[in-house]
Amino acid sequence: MSAEPAKSGEFSHDTAPLLRRLVGEFLRPHLGKMLLAFAAMGLVAGSTAANAWLMQPLLDKVFVERNEELLLVIPLAVIALAVIKGFSGYAQSVLMTTIGQRLVADIQQKLFARMMRADLAYFHANPTGTLIARFINDAGLLRGCATNVLAGIGKEAVTAAFLVALMFYQDWVLAIISFIAFPLAFQPMRRIARRMRRVSANTQVEVGQFMTLLNQTFQGARHVKAYGMEAYEKARAGAVIESIYRLVERSQRIRAVSSPLMETLGGIAVALVILYGGHQVFDGTRTPGAFFSFVTALLLAYQPMKTLAGLNVNLQEGLAAAQRLFTVLDVEPDIFDRPGAKNLAIAGGAIHFDAVRFSYGNELNALNAVSLDVPAGKSVALVGASGAGKSTIMNLIPRFYEVSAGAVTIDGQDIRDVTLASLRGAIGLVSQEVSLFDDTVRANIAYGKFGASDAEIETAAKSAAAHDFILALPQGYDTMVGEHGVKLSGGQRQRLSIARAMLKNAPILLLDEATSSLDTESERQVQSALNTLMHGRTTLVIAHRLSTVIEADIIYVVGDGRILERGSHAELLRRDGAYARLHALQFHGGGAVREAAEAPAQA
Repeated sequence: MSAEPAKSGEFSHDTAPLLRRLVGEFLRPHLGKMLLAFAAMGLVAGSTAANAWLMQPLLDKVFVERNEELLLVIPLAVIALAVIKGFSGYAQSVLMTTIGQRLVADIQQKLFARMMRADLAYFHANPTGTLIARFINDAGLLRGCATNVLAGIGKEAVTAAFLVALMFYQDWVLAIISFIAFPLAFQPMRRIARRMRRVSANTQVEVGQFMTLLNQTFQGARHVKAYGMEAYEKARAGAVIESIYRLVERSQRIRAVSSPLMETLGGIAVALVILYGGHQVFDGTRTPGAFFSFVTALLLAYQPMKTLAGLNVNLQEGLAAAQRLFTVLDVEPDIFDRPGAKNLAIAGGAIHFDAVRFSYGNELNALNAVSLDVPAGKSVALVGASGAGKSTIMNLIPRFYEVSAGAVTIDGQDIRDVTLASLRGAIGLVSQEVSLFDDTVRANIAYGKFGASDAEIETAAKSAAAHDFILALPQGYDTMVGEHGVKLSGGQRQRLSIARAMLKNAPILLLDEATSSLDTESERQVQSALNTLMHGRTTLVIAHRLSTVIEADIIYVVGDGRILERGSHAELLRRDGAYARLHALQFHGGGAVREAAEAPAQA
């Protein structure tokens, strides 16, 4: 899987492939609406061209020849054309805006679905703010591009085409003369488009970094204030804000370049037409009406052509955003169901690691030929120093990461040969970092089992020793817990996490330092709930506090990615090795404490 989206310097200037993909994947389903919109655009363009054409009979027939009948007909024709143009413009605007909004909504849905399929490593490699920027900023730019450019290019291009066709119909020589200057704009506009794409890409990179900074600062507001780092964070944010300001200002200057360029070329075109056409009128080869009709068509065509030049800049902004979105849409997970994968068949839930090696991508192995067993229905603990590899072992069981060598099996089935859904459906996880959503208590518990009834939710809460404190909350089970459960205490959040696992009722339970951050009273309540949850389940526990794993059936001591020792609490103490040293450190090495710990086993 790609570790991160493309950087700004990696953007291609080739517009055609991006447009083909946007059209092929997202616009094709709306082809019918687009055809209706283009038909409406044709009526708008035709009405505009007809208004220009009416200038000739108005001048030659009405004002020169004084034809009173046409004096009544032409105003009625102008009204009819105005009505047609108004309703057609409304129809094309609504249709194209709808298509543009639908295009962005479809991309956002696909983007979110792809993110839900992404590996855990992808989220670790990409800051949250950067990913959010894809959905908000990049999608917003693409929405503006789709809404303005689709409607604008369609309407203005068709209108310009009709008016240019009228000009060539009236006098092809004069039409060629009027457009002599416009090819001069091609190369400058191309350079403007490239610069705009590059600046837009760089701006979005900076916006993503800014959103990451905001997310981290607001999440860590407590630590910012505790360490008096407000000035430092203000300076960091100020630097990013200034960088974004400079990029946006630069993009505005680039965008504004097209206006004087088109104004100058338009002035040259009109001057040439007046010079050449005026001589034709003086020579009698052209009537004043025909001349003014041609000039009217030229002036009317100038505005859509100027708009098209401006829309090209918007198009480049949108395409830069589209390329960044497509970079994420093209991310493929490294962990997926193998062809022919079967559902995991749980007999007892026995877990076996067979000479497992794993690396996070660097040269050093996080695990080195680790072999261990978690017998069915038993409780197994992993202890050791931070960074020893305990969490890595646990993360390999639900295939959050893939083993580099060796195999992990559950009831004799290689977890790579079973479906991810059935594997993860058989595993309950309770970790130190409780993930609660800004929703009700009820909804957070129900995350363990989609569609669970209120009775099932309350039963799970009672088993997790959470029911009583939930009823004491302002709205009971309907109380909003706040972002990350900020309105609850650490013990309350942990018990909701246990209730969620209770509700899932999975045969395999992973406990990742579930009580390490709690005070003594909260730990007692949570440990009691955990004991209830662990009953009859295959359980793997990571714990720093050895007091919480004394009763484990098997304890593995992990160090430097290897299994250093294996045995029960009493056996490991008698061995007087790595576990005994950890125990002595936590219990101050008191002999009486060790004897007390060993006494039940010796009895």
